[in-house]
Amino acid sequence: MKHEIDQERAVCSEICRRDGIKAKEIAGILGMDRQTVNHLLYSSPLMKELCYQDRDFCWHGIMKQTRPHIGLQEFAGYFGTVGEFLDLTEEQWLEKLTEGCTNIGRNLNDTRGLFHSFRDCRETVVNLFHDLETMLGDVCLRWEIAFELRLKRSRYVRIYADVLIITENRVFSLEFKMKDRIHPDEVLQAAKYCPYLEIMFGPDYEIIPILVLTGQTDLFEFARIGKTDAVLPVCSGDMLFNVFDEYLGFLN
Repeated sequence: MKHEIDQERAVCSEICRRDGIKAKEIAGILGMDRQTVNHLLYSSPLMKELCYQDRDFCWHGIMKQTRPHIGLQEFAGYFGTVGEFLDLTEEQWLEKLTEGCTNIGRNLNDTRGLFHSFRDCRETVVNLFHDLETMLGDVCLRWEIAFELRLKRSRYVRIYADVLIITENRVFSLEFKMKDRIHPDEVLQAAKYCPYLEIMFGPDYEIIPILVLTGQTDLFEFARIGKTDAVLPVCSGDMLFNVFDEYLGFLN
């Protein structure tokens, strides 16, 4: 499985960093046989969603793997720079998010308080960037942010990310829960989409999953992912700034 994901990532990256490339050229660049490349291009559900072929048999990426990530809006309820996001009022942002979710086929059934969770998520992120802007200045305003990312891995599997914050070389994937306790299944949920985000963003980006519990305060620890030795950060909303510092090191 990992080998195939690595191959998907390599093929997708070659496509998404160019303005058009043929399968035989991809095979030559990567040192892969043509049959393997064609298998990935025509059989991988994720590849089919991220890439398309033109009439000249050249492959293109819907989302570019360069900044700005043009095309990411095709997969997200809302996408823009952090500065653009902060310039919106809550209602303006919610209107854009709702429209975007409808466009990507995101279910907006509010029986479980979906819009309340949207607002809770936004408040946490706004507070994070007020703190980051104080520390980093307008650098963080040029980062990119996406809400409600949706990919179709297959007919039965959907890949969701609540919030992606995209810096120069990292993608922070935030999974929000309006809870005050760590549940192992939710740790797994926060981590399980990382391999697919690695394919989407390419080898120049490190994917960092974070579980954010907005019903808790003063929480920041690392939780084990399933039965593996790998861990990911779990924090309360008020400690999200500290998680970013853990990886960016701006308080040193």
